[in-house]
Amino acid sequence: MGPVKRKGPPTEEKKTKRLRKSELESAKENAEKLPPSLARPTKLSILGEEEPAFPRGGASILTPLEHKQIQIDATRDVLFEQSASRKPGGAHSDSGSDGGEANGASRAPKKQKTKRAKKDKKANAKVEEEENSVRIESLSYKRTAPGTLVLGQISQLNDHDIALALPNNLTGYIPLTAISDQLDRKLDDIMRAGGDSGSEDSSEDDVDLKSYFSIGQYLRAYVFATSEDTGTTAKGKKRIELSIHPRLANRGLSKQELVINSMVQASVTSVEDHGLVMDLGLDDPKIRGFMSSKEVGHNVDHSQIREGAVFLCLVTGLSSNGNIVKLSADAQKAGNLKKSNLVVEAPTVDAFLPGTAVELLVSEVRHDGIVGKIMGMLDVTADLIHSGGATSGKDLDGMFRAGDKIKGRIIFTCPNSDPKKLAVSTRQHILSLTPMKAFQGKDTNEKKEPTEMLPISSIIEETKVAKVESNVGLFVDVGVKGVPGFVHISRISDRKIESLSESTGPYKLGSVHRARVIGYNPMDGIFLVSMEQKILDQPFLRVEDIEVGQVVKGRVEKLIINAAGAAGVLINLAEGISGMVPEMHMSDVKLLHPERKFKEGVNVTARVLSTDPSRRQFRLTLKKTLVHSEAPVFKTYEEVTAGSQCPGTIVKILTSGAVVQFYGYVRGFLPVSEMSEAYIQDPSQHFRIGQVVNVHVISVDAADKKLQVSCKDPSAFGLAQQAASRKLKVGEIVHGSVLEKSGGHIVVELEGSGLKAILLLAHLTDGSEKKDMSTFKKIRVGQMLRDLVVLEKAENKRLITLTSKPSLVEAASAGKLLTQFDDIKEGNLVSGFVKNITLSGVFVQFAGGLTGLIPKRFLPEETAPLPNFGLRQFQSISATVQSVQHDLQRFLLKIADNEKPKEVVATTTDVIGGSSRPIINAVDGESTSIDDFVFGKLTKAKIASVKATQINVRLADNIPGRIDMSQMFDSWDEIVNKKSPLRKFSAREVLPVRVMGIHDARNHRFLPISHRGANVPTFELTAKPTDLQSVDLDVLTLDKVKSGSSWIAFVNNVGNDYLWVNISPNIRGRIRALDLSDDVSLLNNLDDNFPVGSALKVHVINVDPEKNRLDLSARSTPPSVSLTHDQLAKGMVLPARVSKVTERYLVVHLSESMSGQVDLINLADDYSEAHPTKYTKNEIVGVCVIDLDIPKKRKILSMRPSRVLSSSLLAKDPEIMSLAQVKVNDTVRGFVKNIADSGLFVTIGPNVTAYVRITDLSDSFIKDWKAAFEIDQLITGKVIAVDPLLNHVQMSLKRSVIDKDYVPLVTFHDIKVGQVVTGKVRKVEEFGVFIVLDGSANVSGLCHRSEMANKNLVNPKKLYEEGDLVKAKVLKIELEKRRINFGLKASYFKEGGKNGEVDGDDSEVADGGEVRETSSADEDGSSEEGGVDLENVKDFESDEEGGHDEKSDSDEEMDNRSATKDKGGLSAGGFDWTASILDQGNKRVISDSESGSDVEKPKKKRRKPEIKLDRTGELDANGPQSITDFERLLLGQPNSSYLWLSYMAFQLQLSEVAKAREIAERAIQTMNIREESEKMNVWIGLLNLENTYGSDETIDEAFKRASQYNDAQEIHERLTSIFIQSGKNEKADALFQTMIKKFSQSPRVWLNYATFLFDNHSSPASARALLSRATQALPTHTHLDLTSKFAQLEFKCRGGDPERGRTIFEGLLTTFPKRLDIWSVLLDLEVKQGDQEQVRRIFGRVLGLGLRAKKAKFFFKRWLEIEEKWGDGKSVDAVKAKAAEYVKGVAAGEHDT
Repeated sequence: MGPVKRKGPPTEEKKTKRLRKSELESAKENAEKLPPSLARPTKLSILGEEEPAFPRGGASILTPLEHKQIQIDATRDVLFEQSASRKPGGAHSDSGSDGGEANGASRAPKKQKTKRAKKDKKANAKVEEEENSVRIESLSYKRTAPGTLVLGQISQLNDHDIALALPNNLTGYIPLTAISDQLDRKLDDIMRAGGDSGSEDSSEDDVDLKSYFSIGQYLRAYVFATSEDTGTTAKGKKRIELSIHPRLANRGLSKQELVINSMVQASVTSVEDHGLVMDLGLDDPKIRGFMSSKEVGHNVDHSQIREGAVFLCLVTGLSSNGNIVKLSADAQKAGNLKKSNLVVEAPTVDAFLPGTAVELLVSEVRHDGIVGKIMGMLDVTADLIHSGGATSGKDLDGMFRAGDKIKGRIIFTCPNSDPKKLAVSTRQHILSLTPMKAFQGKDTNEKKEPTEMLPISSIIEETKVAKVESNVGLFVDVGVKGVPGFVHISRISDRKIESLSESTGPYKLGSVHRARVIGYNPMDGIFLVSMEQKILDQPFLRVEDIEVGQVVKGRVEKLIINAAGAAGVLINLAEGISGMVPEMHMSDVKLLHPERKFKEGVNVTARVLSTDPSRRQFRLTLKKTLVHSEAPVFKTYEEVTAGSQCPGTIVKILTSGAVVQFYGYVRGFLPVSEMSEAYIQDPSQHFRIGQVVNVHVISVDAADKKLQVSCKDPSAFGLAQQAASRKLKVGEIVHGSVLEKSGGHIVVELEGSGLKAILLLAHLTDGSEKKDMSTFKKIRVGQMLRDLVVLEKAENKRLITLTSKPSLVEAASAGKLLTQFDDIKEGNLVSGFVKNITLSGVFVQFAGGLTGLIPKRFLPEETAPLPNFGLRQFQSISATVQSVQHDLQRFLLKIADNEKPKEVVATTTDVIGGSSRPIINAVDGESTSIDDFVFGKLTKAKIASVKATQINVRLADNIPGRIDMSQMFDSWDEIVNKKSPLRKFSAREVLPVRVMGIHDARNHRFLPISHRGANVPTFELTAKPTDLQSVDLDVLTLDKVKSGSSWIAFVNNVGNDYLWVNISPNIRGRIRALDLSDDVSLLNNLDDNFPVGSALKVHVINVDPEKNRLDLSARSTPPSVSLTHDQLAKGMVLPARVSKVTERYLVVHLSESMSGQVDLINLADDYSEAHPTKYTKNEIVGVCVIDLDIPKKRKILSMRPSRVLSSSLLAKDPEIMSLAQVKVNDTVRGFVKNIADSGLFVTIGPNVTAYVRITDLSDSFIKDWKAAFEIDQLITGKVIAVDPLLNHVQMSLKRSVIDKDYVPLVTFHDIKVGQVVTGKVRKVEEFGVFIVLDGSANVSGLCHRSEMANKNLVNPKKLYEEGDLVKAKVLKIELEKRRINFGLKASYFKEGGKNGEVDGDDSEVADGGEVRETSSADEDGSSEEGGVDLENVKDFESDEEGGHDEKSDSDEEMDNRSATKDKGGLSAGGFDWTASILDQGNKRVISDSESGSDVEKPKKKRRKPEIKLDRTGELDANGPQSITDFERLLLGQPNSSYLWLSYMAFQLQLSEVAKAREIAERAIQTMNIREESEKMNVWIGLLNLENTYGSDETIDEAFKRASQYNDAQEIHERLTSIFIQSGKNEKADALFQTMIKKFSQSPRVWLNYATFLFDNHSSPASARALLSRATQALPTHTHLDLTSKFAQLEFKCRGGDPERGRTIFEGLLTTFPKRLDIWSVLLDLEVKQGDQEQVRRIFGRVLGLGLRAKKAKFFFKRWLEIEEKWGDGKSVDAVKAKAAEYVKGVAAGEHDT
């Protein structure tokens, strides 16, 4: 073993540390008494001969103990010298005296000195022994200093941190940011992604720590902080912050300390095929770790380990250079110390870190632990718990002896100890690095987790004291073998206990007590127990102990107040456990003064709503309806079943329904149709947030966490009724009994189904209203009504409408009643009834709400002058279909002159049937009684009607029967029409049948013949040839159906994921959509391809008679429900259901337990069409298995048509499955897989990825090449290299490589002097511009400012911007410096200007050398494209209006334009782009000449402004008459909304709606931002335009934009006005609904809505209901004024009720009798009403209030004016008399003055 290196000498501060006072006094006494020879004892040197005289680095060769001893010796020397100096004669006392007395005197003190010296010597030896002894360390919060390394075990994984159990009952916490560099980078990426998308979710929520770590895993942690929070409680909450980052956990390790069998901490850098690459966090980045896949751990798949995970690993080997460290995280290997996985030798003591197993030599055994050494140098200690003394029940003296060699594992370091010291543990579970296990019983070796056997919070009735530590606590037996409990001395009793004794006292050894488990530390392997009575009585110790739905008792701790008022209540259930009661759960009703009810300390009873143990939070409710409810609670979706009932709380109200919160996190949706049996239009008017509702479950989907509930009576409409309602068809003939009669309708209960339907009075007969009423009176409750036709059915409202009109019944029986639009044929005679009559014609309704129109011209001529054309509503009518418009779903009818509306006399017997009748006209001619129809009887039946799934027959006129379609055919070949097998049968046909049983129409089920009831039953029949010929009829039952058998099934119902089919009347099966057909194309439209009634060949895949479940399949391949990986094969084509859609891939489900992913590369044969988003969730697609790895359960799926449909299909992008298919020079396409620093990785096949270097990306230089590409981008490239050995493919994206006709880029050597080129301005400087040439390899040059104009120097920054297109001439080329000089002077291009435009029709070239594309923006005079800011060009003379002249349509202006076009310059915005204006200075030349000369002077004459002024004058006189006129006016008044709106109106007169929109957009962009009112006018005009000419989408888009740029409330109000004026009241109502939610604090909104409901919507009830809602939403000070205005609406509006208004005013005047303004308003309203008596009464009441003289004078004067207008002389005199009387009262002091 090499020499052990130590960490340098102690600091000077430690060297000069003072001795304790007692030590100093003792040292003084000893120094005074001892002779010099004893005062300076000589000691042997502890230095070995091998120690060097001058250690390396100048460090001391002495140990810290030697330093300490030297310090003590030096102190004694100093004290002795000081003592000697104080007694000068003392040194010569022996020789300075001659007398015996002196001698005697000198000898006596000498003996006394000797005794005291011996006594002090013993004391010094004891002090020295204590100082030299090693202290046994136990970890505590105070001793846990930052920098401590400690071994811990994961006890809990939270959302944001990890709880790590530490030795000695401590717990530390590891935040997310203190784990590893890899996880830190992932968090940064998530934060950046979350910031870009505006997500509010925390980034930590996206990292699941449970996928990185496991409970019980051992880790080494670094303490970086300790904190104590004393803000909430008197006793601070202590917290230890840890880090497991390898850089800190391996602190102090270097390359030489990495010895085999030591433990290091490492994080996963990457996951490879054969193992994991690990990061050790050392300073040397070359040192990396590698862990083989076999070393990860038993039954651990290394591929599932995530990057960033951290492991405590065993060093198993090193590479030759030491840079690669072989690691193992297998606990069985690292914890197996029998194979000597110990560190015996190490180069330095830094190699010994927590987690490392060592062999130690026991040097001392004490009662509280053991002391030992490692390698004879390093001190280690093990306390009572970790030496095993606390758990074994034995004394440590009997377990260990000094000199024993034992094995231990380091558990923490002591950074502040000097010399260095470590703590170890000899406990078996720490040595083996496994979680602590306990024996389950005395007679078994099975082990379990200790907390499973004894959960925390458990109460132990008999706890036996096993060991007593007098000043620490008790070790007790808790009944778990091998795991003791520990009771701290502070936890023994509620009163304080000073000390404990093993032999005496109540807590002596062997005593038994009652205790409670309060915790468990897996590192110590000890339960933490309390014997305090308050803990035993406490109901809860943790949030985990609280059950959801439990009724608990607590006390009010605090009322939480926020800006809105009371936000909730904190309820304390136990010490340290408080729950929150949200505001809505404080009471069943809204509390006005919650502070009065919830005072601190008040006891309450609550119920637990939900718990969140990870956050230590739980919610409670104080609603009595929930607390006292005895209904079972809904805690999870899995516990909820259809039909179960539970109260819930409404937490959100929508227009479509409400969201109901139950317990836990269970939420359900309550549709508006399920809120009540009555119709509800607005749920918010009937329900409120926080209201408790009793609901029952309609449907539940636990997988998707979806729950639908209903408030309706479950017994009124159960599952059977729902199924019957779905089966009931419009146009079907039914029978029913009368349940109820009211004024205008009859409630009928349908026979067999129990459904309730409505039969209107007007639908009783075809006759007149009198005949309808006569028939209605004859109908009695309980009577049977026969031959009723289902007219309409609204399943969402559970409303069924019937008719008994004979004309409609006859049409329905004959199959001629119109029920859907496809039934309408031109020329057919159809029967219906009058729905509505207008001036233009008559609307006729049929079944199913189908409505046609009889125009006025198609009515008989003699009916034209009659009122309502001689018709009435609901009158029966027959008409001929004249025309059908399929695209508009409209049809027209016609009544010929000879066809008049029916007025048929109907008899009561047509409607009312008898309740029981004998058999009439039996079809077989033999049967006389119902009893004749017994089981197996052969008889005959006549077909009454043919339905999709059955044939309704009559055994007699009054005996119904049915033949299920499954009882019609024996074999598949007999079925001719597979989609409609029963079509070959027709009404009135007679069939031979055999009686099978009874059909229960109410529950839709088959019953034996013995279940015949009192009423006439419906017989279940069979017409199968085999059944007719058999001797004994055998009814098929489910137990006779075997798996694998084949059957013919008939579709009974079509669902989203299943088809329900019948194989017999009493056996119903289910077929998953994926198992319906091998042809995937049929599966996306089940309703059309598998309609109700269609036949299928199926085979049984599963049958469960106990659950009455039958699973079928119609596929030839294995069914999806049982499909496994082992059944898959390459090339297999399967149907799959899309379960997830992203922009990068699809996730499809092949079966209920197997799913797969389809990537972009496998979506289509043409990669351009590979768009995953075109697929929708739950869509069924066909997939092909193209690759398979059964052991790893991996598969590659493809949706290419060439794979799924036919391999002969041509694929634009062939499938590349292997590298062998790729050849050099192949042009392929693929998707970008990754963008790395070195280039692109492109996916060109499922298993083939190509690499593109940066140099192969483009022929030209790309500055930011990464920004030019994105993940999953489709690119085209050519293969330039293939390496089969390395499995590498290299591609190039250069056009020069891909394109054969590629023209090479222009290079520097291709440029010649004098050449004219085009380019783009790359950079603009004060001295010139840099130009990069078009079509070049980034060849650029400089144009100096002197080469831009012919004469004067110019400022380039005012002429050009980066990106401007220019034309330049090459003036000079410097080959050596690779420089090019360009010129842009106009003179260089004179020849080009004469010859015409250089770039053709698409561009114009200016003399200044700039080239820019022409566009509509140029025609408008815009300068945005040109790169010149005209506002900054102040040195040039230009006419801004000249640019707008280019838009003129006049001939004169066009001539002027043609005269200037030959100049070769482009005029835009009044700026001369030829740059020749620089030569003109500041001169202005005005001329009237319009000559086309080439000189400059005539050019200026053309642009004089006086012409425009003259035309503007004409516009002022005549107004704008053309587009040009408007444009000129807008130049002078760009902020005039009147002009812009007039311009829009002008375009609309020309039917140019699009241009009118463009003008509005121009106006919004042009008008000054400060002109808010003017801009508002334009926005309103745009909304009007979209309302009149646009669609709902365009007006919504304009409305949203207008709300963003203007006052949102005003825009909403303006749009409602627009809707109301245009008669779109429904849209106005919807917008008002939005406004009262968005602007609920505005009284004006509520008042406007109420006015609208009164006047326009004819909904006074809704308007009145607004008042209560408004007062709840608005501040209190607005209530009076708002209530007054609502009352005024009752007087003013058409739908108002003045009497209601008076009632409201009376209520206000009762509360505010002195408010004269309210009296005045009421008087004004009553005067307008004209009720004179009421007015006089009000005046009398007002003047009787004792008003002041001034106010009374006002009312008397007004009363007098009204009486002079209305009354006579008497009434006028009466008013005057009252006034005189009042004046007398004032004079007498009876009234105030």
